[in-house]
Amino acid sequence: MAERVTFTSSTGPRLAGILDLPEGETRGWGLFAHGFTLGKDSPAAARICKQLAAEGIGMLRFDNLGLGDSEGDWGDGSFTVKVADTVLAARFMAQRGTPVDLLVGHSWGGAAAIAAAPEAGVRAVVSVCAPFDPSHAENQYDDLVDQVLAEGVAEWRVGDKRLNLKRGMVEDVREADLDNTIGDLGLPLLVMHSPTDTVVGIENASQIFAAARHPRSFVSLEGSDHLLTAPGQARRAARIVSAWADPYLGAG
Repeated sequence: MAERVTFTSSTGPRLAGILDLPEGETRGWGLFAHGFTLGKDSPAAARICKQLAAEGIGMLRFDNLGLGDSEGDWGDGSFTVKVADTVLAARFMAQRGTPVDLLVGHSWGGAAAIAAAPEAGVRAVVSVCAPFDPSHAENQYDDLVDQVLAEGVAEWRVGDKRLNLKRGMVEDVREADLDNTIGDLGLPLLVMHSPTDTVVGIENASQIFAAARHPRSFVSLEGSDHLLTAPGQARRAARIVSAWADPYLGAG
């Protein structure tokens, strides 16, 4: 069972989300941050959240600026904006009486989840196939960088999407740094990554784990691809998250 919701972003436009309501006894509530250009309905986001909801953890997943059902221009976003909007999503959940205990992020969203966690007021954080350095995202659009820096904007085609890649975003992503943030996190952290991830290599998980302090945990998602698209991959990841997070859930 799911509920559609909207809330105001840090830059003004409305962001659209889906709240996957917990089945059976409510164990707690969580928030999911999706990857760079993916969205709330991407396989990792939808399948992980639905499985967690099936295990009693209600999850909010939402489209970032200009993606999916959300308003605005994706190019007006940045790592800073993604982090700020993740914090606002957590505040939205608190205002509706379901404060989040758990923050889960996939890919670039995993980096944003770590950065947002202290201000979001959560009790535990999970990164799934996340880059240690948010500027890793530039690998996806490196052939457009010179044009963007010279002209201010360029159209970037990603699958069936046409996105405006803007100078402000490129510069913001280059300046993002998680090293100190991870070390100062002060929250339980679960790092999940596939050794066969060809988009964001497993060395990123090693760097995140090394920078983190205890309590920290690592789980290898053997056989998974970066997007967790094969049957059962995302659900398996969710079941691991569900078990690991149990001590940190409000109802626990």
